[in-house]
Amino acid sequence: MPTYTPPTKDMQFLLHDVLKVAEADIPGYDELDRAFTGAVLEEAGKLSAEVLAPLNPVGDRQGCTLENGVVRTPEGFKDAFDQVRAGGWTALDCDPEYGGQGLPYLVSTAVGEMFSSANMAFNMYQGLTHGAYNTIHAHGSEEQKRTYLPRMVTCEWGGTMNLTEPHCGTDLGLIRTKAEPQDDGTYRITGQKIWISAGEHDMVDNIIHLVLAKLPDAPEGTKGISLFIVPKFLVNADGSLGDRNALSCGGLEDKMGIHGNATCVMNYDGATGYLVGEPHKGMRAMFTMMNEARLGVGLQGYAQAEVAYQNALGFALERLQGRDVTGPKAPEKPADPIIVHPDVRRNLMDQKAFVEGARAFTFWGARMIDAGHRAGDAEAEQMISLLTPVIKGFLTDKGFETTVLAQQTLGGSGFTREWGLEQFVRDARITMIYEGTNGIQSLDLVGRKLGQDGGKAIMAFFDMIKAYIKENSGADEVFDQQFLDPLKAASKDLQAAGTYFMQHGMKAPENALAGSYDFMHLFGHVCLGLMWARMADAARTNLAAGAGDAAFHEAKLATGRYYMARHLPMTATHLARIQSGAGPVMALAPDQFAAGAA
Repeated sequence: MPTYTPPTKDMQFLLHDVLKVAEADIPGYDELDRAFTGAVLEEAGKLSAEVLAPLNPVGDRQGCTLENGVVRTPEGFKDAFDQVRAGGWTALDCDPEYGGQGLPYLVSTAVGEMFSSANMAFNMYQGLTHGAYNTIHAHGSEEQKRTYLPRMVTCEWGGTMNLTEPHCGTDLGLIRTKAEPQDDGTYRITGQKIWISAGEHDMVDNIIHLVLAKLPDAPEGTKGISLFIVPKFLVNADGSLGDRNALSCGGLEDKMGIHGNATCVMNYDGATGYLVGEPHKGMRAMFTMMNEARLGVGLQGYAQAEVAYQNALGFALERLQGRDVTGPKAPEKPADPIIVHPDVRRNLMDQKAFVEGARAFTFWGARMIDAGHRAGDAEAEQMISLLTPVIKGFLTDKGFETTVLAQQTLGGSGFTREWGLEQFVRDARITMIYEGTNGIQSLDLVGRKLGQDGGKAIMAFFDMIKAYIKENSGADEVFDQQFLDPLKAASKDLQAAGTYFMQHGMKAPENALAGSYDFMHLFGHVCLGLMWARMADAARTNLAAGAGDAAFHEAKLATGRYYMARHLPMTATHLARIQSGAGPVMALAPDQFAAGAA
């Protein structure tokens, strides 16, 4: 059975040596000293390793079952959910006015990574609830907040988002779910939603569904969508539960992975709903939940890669096969452990370099969210808006790729259920699809985010890279050569790609759209390059000062050098593909794709 060890040392390094959270001018960050964050991470880590991780293979084997309209979660899930709730983990960064602890989102992000690595399917139940909580908190009326948020903060009540319908996914303007106004100010919701994560289950007393629907007078397309709260059980004036609402789970999806999470078909048969915000403004409200979910999914991508890497490393240290080409390393044994072989080492270095860079990127993004929400930093909000599709798309693509590398490390054992790697591969695969496929993320990045506000965010990103390089160059020639020079070259590739879109994308939009996926990956590599430069700088500073664990910091520098030498040069490849334009992509007519068929 696979194991999981919380990477708390690396998290502490990021929080205090790289991001320097206690020094940040963000309300609440002054309380984040090493002792405090260490205590939070240690307790969350114990829960992850001792309670959630052992249930991960159980959830995968058993899955969820639908019995007489009730979804039963896998054995042990409800008890574990009660432990998570009792520890206050669902309320970490929620508003104290509604029972939350009011901690920064960054702390919740670190805890969320451990929970996701330990048991991704399980963590989705509270994750969806948190997203629904945020949406109601941002757009609901005062009465709606008082009615629903306190019990959503504690996860006594769950939450979901209901967007997709059988005939439409990305193009939500095509939805058919109807909302008919009633004399008492409520609405009758009728329609069917599919692929609803945590849509029905037995771990909470009520489930608060956020449902997109159209009013009778709705304009065509997405401008005609409204958002409604549709509770599983109606809530009485005194907060007690009333009658069962006219909604039901019509079936469970038979999925490739995340078997422990109930993915439901939800039927609304004239269910009572309550309008959130203004009529026809539902997409604006729902994007609050979708943007948080996209960051959370990016985290899921590298969290699965982390646990897969840990188990691949453990195998490589113990599995005996062959001899080191330079001479035996374990002469007393019949063979050397496979970690001595350069190709296995390459495989593991790819995994380690990605996971640690992705963690730094995500933590940096969470810090920007805190700066925007807590300090009113408009530039930070603008920057994280730009980077959200990169976090979601790049980290899940590379996260899945990394779980496959981890599986490959085990050879044939990786293909068996006993070792658990094949589950990490299957679970990671969904992250590239839900909350907007990664192709959609790249289109959002290039088609909407780059040009937003006259391109202010991307220009600010380039200025930030230039300023970082200027501020840190000259003092250490080796650091300049190994980190700053590669970062500068990669940043120039990113700028060249942006210039290509400006010169060729307006006249022929297909040129930009055909290169959008490569641009997302190019951007992702530059972001991880920046993170590795910052981590390497912190590591060399600590080594010079004799602070902390020298072996840890030396490994950090070596891993950073690996990323800069072996992965960051991929920006040139992505740029070449972008500059090839739409011609090679659009060369075949639709009927020519099947030209070789009999």
